[in-house]
Amino acid sequence: MNKTAVVLCSALVAITGQTFTTAVAAEERDVIIKGFGAESGVVRSLGLNSEAAMRAAVDKINSQGGIKLADGATGKIKMEFLDDRCTAEDGISIVRRMAAGNTLVGVGPSCSNVAEPLYGILQKKAGDSTDSGLQFPVFTDVAIKIGLAKISDWSFRNVPSETEMYGTLYKWVKQTHPEYKTVFAGVEDNFSHSRASWYSVQKDAARNAGFEVKGQTSWLVEDSNFSQQVRQIKAAAPDVLAVVAHSFSTCGVLKEMHRQNVKVKMMIGLTSSAIQETMQNCGKEAEGIIIPTSFALVTPEAKTANAEVARYKGTLDIHSAGTYEAMFILKRVMEGQGVMGKPDTVQSDREKIRKGLASLQTTDGLLGTIYRTHEREAVKPYLYISAKDSQWVVQHPLITSKQ
Repeated sequence: MNKTAVVLCSALVAITGQTFTTAVAAEERDVIIKGFGAESGVVRSLGLNSEAAMRAAVDKINSQGGIKLADGATGKIKMEFLDDRCTAEDGISIVRRMAAGNTLVGVGPSCSNVAEPLYGILQKKAGDSTDSGLQFPVFTDVAIKIGLAKISDWSFRNVPSETEMYGTLYKWVKQTHPEYKTVFAGVEDNFSHSRASWYSVQKDAARNAGFEVKGQTSWLVEDSNFSQQVRQIKAAAPDVLAVVAHSFSTCGVLKEMHRQNVKVKMMIGLTSSAIQETMQNCGKEAEGIIIPTSFALVTPEAKTANAEVARYKGTLDIHSAGTYEAMFILKRVMEGQGVMGKPDTVQSDREKIRKGLASLQTTDGLLGTIYRTHEREAVKPYLYISAKDSQWVVQHPLITSKQ
């Protein structure tokens, strides 16, 4: 081969290589991520706000270049949000369908009574060939009942620790109001999160802080008549009333207390009621109630994200903020682990996502750094908010712990 031919051949190879590289870089692939949660029933606002937050985050990620895939292609998130109606059967069915298709990861659910049995159908220990459970990553953004993620190596959560939040809150109340001696609770008895929050978290937190726990009354999440329960609250005459319920029944109880003119010195609410819906439905009756939460509009990042979610007719709160953060965490994990996003790499991509989520020690949150535990849980910054003039106001500044 003469010198001229060699030069021409080299130039052709260089041009061809450049063209191939450009083609790969320009290629776009769908990265399928599906959300699921309660968009019907009395807790439907949980799922509706989570969907709005997810859509806002996806829009931002895609508009800023998407996800860098392992071979240089660009992944654009394609999402769908499904209503599980806060029922375990629907949640399990949805995730089985996701796992049978090309969805890489599921984000949800809203309700702990869905999350707990759902985690049970996942493979308990990754890589166990004797376990036929689903090998599908589930990143939970809302369901907050303590200790659930440890059920499966494929389950992960981006929810705050109620154990820590209520532990510090009850101690703070005792320190700032040493004259308060007794606590009584009203508990939403048929809701997994509410029951666990009182019987496994708040009851012990109150006692550890030095309060006398005088007992509890109970109702159902869908109840609308609370006259008997409020009479029990009146008879107990506690200094502090723990209203351990979601927004709908919390407002029902508070309105009945107002009707019967039952007053207590302080009310402590459930984390899940630290949402705008509570202020809209019973802001006047909720005046003074204090709740720990992992979200408030106290940082520039939180305010910006809230405006983005508002464009999708949603609001950010303790729940939907977890959804918004989760999408950016997943982007980081998929890029770091070298996800391909191809039809023939679905299962290997799922394993990469599982491995990446499991290896995280910290992530970025809207209120600051989120720490990760070995049991795949989050330890998030938090603060206390209280109801004042039908608005949530910050009662105590940010608290950060690595546990």
